[in-house]
Amino acid sequence: MAMTESSARTRIVVAQTRPLIFFGALSSLAILLSGCAAQRKPAIPWTTAVLVRPVALQTSSPAIDLEDPVPDLRMEIPPPPPPLAARIAPPRPRVSVPSQNQNSVSVKPAAPQVVPDLTTQESASLQQETNESLNAAERNLKAASGKSLTAAQSDLASKVRSFISDAREAGHAGDWARARDLAKKAQVLSEQLADSL
Repeated sequence: MAMTESSARTRIVVAQTRPLIFFGALSSLAILLSGCAAQRKPAIPWTTAVLVRPVALQTSSPAIDLEDPVPDLRMEIPPPPPPLAARIAPPRPRVSVPSQNQNSVSVKPAAPQVVPDLTTQESASLQQETNESLNAAERNLKAASGKSLTAAQSDLASKVRSFISDAREAGHAGDWARARDLAKKAQVLSEQLADSL
């Protein structure tokens, strides 16, 4: 049985490749018979191409009308309209002249702050959390104050002090939610500082 299957396959392969072989042989024969394209003679001899000149047509009408049948049409183009608005430079901004008194200190007005409306109970709860976090952060700072600190530890200590002062300012402004968040940050950093000692 294996013998008949393999012989059937070979017959199919031979039947499929036979047309390919035929067309391959035919195309290679056509290429060989056509010759080299560079050695073929051109259809038109280029030496005589220079001698060919066009022949002018001769008109058979003896009376030539000298009048031009097409009237002279001249287009008159109007000048472009003036621009609608002339460019005007914007006015220069006014610069305030500094006062003659240079000893006076300029005071910036305080930036307005948006404080959320809280009930008295929420405000008291936030105030208590803020105070607890601030007390814990200050305790940890006092524990680190008597010891010599590395550069990283002194940087942590300065960040803790900054958060503590910002939390107190937010508490004085009445923004207890912000004060609590800043106090929590100060507490977390101070705990890291205490753990690194």
